[in-house]
Amino acid sequence: MFWLTLSLTFAVIYSFLGLQQAFGSEYVVQDDAVQHVFWMQRFIDPQLFPNDWIANYYQSSAPPGYTAFYRLFATLGVDPLFFSKILPFGLVLLTTGYCFACVMEILPVPAAGFIATLLLNQNLWMKDDIASATPRAFLYPLFLAFLYYLMRRSVFPCLAVIALQGLFYPQCVLISAGVLILQLVRWEGWRPRLCKNRRDFGLVAAGLGVALVMMLPYVLEASEFGPVVTGAQARTMLEFSKEGRSDFFREHFSKFWLWGDRSGFFPREWQKLPHSYFLIFCGLGLLLSVLLKFPSRFPLTTQITKGIAILPQILLVSTFWFFASHALLFKLYLPSRYTQHNLRMLMALSAGIAVTVLLDALFSWAQGKREKQSKFSLHRFPFLPPLLALSLTVLLGTTFILYPSSLKKFPRAGYEVGKIPELYQFFQQQPKDITIASLTGETSNIPTFTKRSVLTAREYAIPYHTRYYAEIRQRTSDLIRAQYSPDLKQVQSFIEKYGIDFWLIDAKALKPEYFAFLDDDDSHTSIWIKQYEPAYLEAKARVQQGAVPALAGVTERCSVLQTQGLVVLQAECIVNSIKN
Repeated sequence: MFWLTLSLTFAVIYSFLGLQQAFGSEYVVQDDAVQHVFWMQRFIDPQLFPNDWIANYYQSSAPPGYTAFYRLFATLGVDPLFFSKILPFGLVLLTTGYCFACVMEILPVPAAGFIATLLLNQNLWMKDDIASATPRAFLYPLFLAFLYYLMRRSVFPCLAVIALQGLFYPQCVLISAGVLILQLVRWEGWRPRLCKNRRDFGLVAAGLGVALVMMLPYVLEASEFGPVVTGAQARTMLEFSKEGRSDFFREHFSKFWLWGDRSGFFPREWQKLPHSYFLIFCGLGLLLSVLLKFPSRFPLTTQITKGIAILPQILLVSTFWFFASHALLFKLYLPSRYTQHNLRMLMALSAGIAVTVLLDALFSWAQGKREKQSKFSLHRFPFLPPLLALSLTVLLGTTFILYPSSLKKFPRAGYEVGKIPELYQFFQQQPKDITIASLTGETSNIPTFTKRSVLTAREYAIPYHTRYYAEIRQRTSDLIRAQYSPDLKQVQSFIEKYGIDFWLIDAKALKPEYFAFLDDDDSHTSIWIKQYEPAYLEAKARVQQGAVPALAGVTERCSVLQTQGLVVLQAECIVNSIKN
């Protein structure tokens, strides 16, 4: 209980630091919640986002269990955005508890459980997976729960967890199914043999049956937003290039196969110091297989159970699905999703066990040296070997605990702070059915902070479903052309086509030098706008040739709000300017 309590204590501390960021300002939202949670405000007020193409898309894409979970708390009066900020706290505690339990199933030494959970929690809070409160946040507790119940051969809890994986994060079901299949393989030296245990056969058959039932809807159901983009199509799209919004294809081998956020095998945060700290412990985990071969020198390995076999099985299955996902781009979604999450858990489990085995061997050596009373110099200083072992243990423990303080930012939870409250308050006061057109980076925050619809925005320009993205691409291209058109009638046509009520622009965006700024700028917003060719290139050429955007002539007359370099234009005023 001491080591478990200590494990949960550090989980609480790190989670509390995350909560401080989440509630550090009135307008705060997690970066991925901007996409996956904003539309859930419909649960509180069904009149929000009426006929909203973007909100409908993200609602249809959300796993059913994830949607139902948020809806349940919304019926209890809990605002989804507020809930998304406190949910990680509970998920982290569950993850910590199951991680500790998994270690105890492999090596029943509580200190190993503490080391593993500490490493895992540190790694989790250097990435925004759990903090996002999106479907992938549920992967960690659900997969560790699956491993725990599988090692204990607890049939019904194991089947229930697989079902929950399908309801919350379907890709996890594929990993679990692969691990289940490997339970039927036994190794005699280097020769595989089929397991003859009927109980294992029953568990595997039942688990695969549940997995099949959970995955069938995803296979058979056609999305109203079109099929998933193929790898061949993606290679022709600027959006998937290194300059694109969803950069995937990289020419450099390591950036594509090893460290790519979407395409790479390893967690991206491991590639740079001081984050490579975790890569070192991953190496220690791999060393565990060597330690097992020398039980006389590492006596604690004799207490390691057969559950250790599940660790290489996870690595094998994850690697298989990683390459399968690359081969079937993008039918299995992103290849990195099959390895990077699992490697974080594998690193923690294996390193926690390996470090404990090594420390135990160190103390055994020190005790043996002390008892030997050698005729050499050590007999005068019998306390030196134990002191050395204790010193190394204290140094290692201090490194573990103080490591986060060496980082520039910890936790790295991905919370974004809205910095223009006047803008949010203005739109909050407008009717619920308005549509706002804008190319500014602030547009992505508007649905979350104001509960009002936008025509397009960078955060919602996800190019994986062809029909959805074709609409987003068309909207964005039309918006670029209209914003920089010298013809007010083209502007009027755009407003009427999309039912625009307000137009939000950067005060500098209509000036000739703005395109030079975009070309030199590598911000997310600039990269997003520049990928819409030929609309962007046409607008740039027109302005550089001296054409004055028609909006520049009505900006002063139709402005209803100016704040922090942004201007809100009333669309009705723009249309009336044409008529007059």
